[in-house]
Amino acid sequence: MTTSAPFRAAGWWGTGPSPAGDSWDSSALLQSAGQVSTAGFNQIPGNLGGTSMPQAYEPQPGTPMAELDTPCLILDMDALDHNMDVIADYYEGRHSKLRGHSKNHKSPALALRQIQRGGTIGGVCAAKVAEAEVMVQGGVASVFVTSEVVAQPKIARLCALADQAEILVACENETNARDLSQAAADQGVNLGVVIEQETGLLRCGVQEGEDGVGSGVALARLIDSLPGLSLKGVMSHQMMAEVSGDLEDRVSELRRLVQPVLDLREAMLADGLPVEIVSTGETWSYDVAGDMPEVTEIQGGSYLVMETSYDYIQDFHLAGKVLSTIVSVPRPGTAIGDAGARAVCGIKGLPRVEGRPGVEAVAMDTDRTVFQVAEGAELAVGDQVLLLPGQQDAMVSRWDRFIGIRDGMVEAVWDIEARGCHN
Repeated sequence: MTTSAPFRAAGWWGTGPSPAGDSWDSSALLQSAGQVSTAGFNQIPGNLGGTSMPQAYEPQPGTPMAELDTPCLILDMDALDHNMDVIADYYEGRHSKLRGHSKNHKSPALALRQIQRGGTIGGVCAAKVAEAEVMVQGGVASVFVTSEVVAQPKIARLCALADQAEILVACENETNARDLSQAAADQGVNLGVVIEQETGLLRCGVQEGEDGVGSGVALARLIDSLPGLSLKGVMSHQMMAEVSGDLEDRVSELRRLVQPVLDLREAMLADGLPVEIVSTGETWSYDVAGDMPEVTEIQGGSYLVMETSYDYIQDFHLAGKVLSTIVSVPRPGTAIGDAGARAVCGIKGLPRVEGRPGVEAVAMDTDRTVFQVAEGAELAVGDQVLLLPGQQDAMVSRWDRFIGIRDGMVEAVWDIEARGCHN
């Protein structure tokens, strides 16, 4: 049985018939393995020697959080709504708007929810072509792929998307620009191209330096002349050198970091080139970049579900959490939970524990977390704990679905259709 990306992207997992129909007959396998128990699970249709496959656990709206099978990825709906409202309120009436980065949540349903809530450009960013495919299939009308796309098969897929939605893509060099142009012209579509300027991360983009602006303008001239391409503007992505929640510090730091992309913008305008888009900023600078007159859109992603690494930004609340159950208390002061590195990303350190003073995650392996429990802070087998991750993007990509919780009950379940979209 094979499940193609479009079916998965359309939310097939557990919600409709198998794309392969009833053609998979594994009766010999089942006979050798014995009877398959399907108690307590929804069923996936299919001819499996007369027996249906057990489907992965999927809770229904109205289920109490205390009854959820763990570990599971939950969304605090009150926090989610709060975060979207902050963005909608801040960008109301401003010249700039947010273009939410879907690499964070990987869900078309949440992308559309962000757009409908307000304060956005009406589209999203994506890190990969595969993510963009999922967003377009899910109904998003404008997608900006903020990573350079250089492999010919990926460029062809990008052009196929441009026949269905507005597609923008980052570009840093002339070879890539010519390849994009050739494919777009061959397929009879138009790609919007945004020149990426490197601003301190030492990654992709027109590099800073004595001739940085000059090479950027030369690239812009070429793109503007090529068939199948529309020169749209410039972009950058950056991180603060030192974490600070102080607005004045963030203003000066962002201005310092983005100055090269603003210089490129000015040089392009002076050369008579179009600069419709200046796309920069991120969660930590949403309220700084948004007030820069040159900036048109902000690439904020983490704000939606949030992570502990952004503790210095008090405006947003942590919405994405992993619910875990204590499975062992091997000795006083120690408890073991059933969520490990496969469930919670440790890129930025061990998760925090919500609402349990004196309980701290001190170690993690593939499927377990070890908690240190201070005297007076009790944990028993069967207790549930909420883990707050330091980094959301990689963690979300490990899960099939979000379980939305409000007032202790399941309110909604959303497939994470773009999980695992690495190419």
